[in-house]
Amino acid sequence: MKIRYNEDEKVVASLKEALEKKDGYCPCRVARIPDNKCMCKEFRDQIADPDYEGYCHCRLYYKEK
Repeated sequence: MKIRYNEDEKVVASLKEALEKKDGYCPCRVARIPDNKCMCKEFRDQIADPDYEGYCHCRLYYKEK
């Protein structure tokens, strides 16, 4: 298993800037709750699934098998 950034550098730069503005909370989520702190709970759960391969919700990270 490997987790990497999106291959599109513009997407990564934009999302990192948005994360900074939201104090590390997912820019795609409204609620500022612990589950939405980057790396969000949704993606951590996806990482735990050995069969999952794909992007996190905001497309910053990609999990490879």
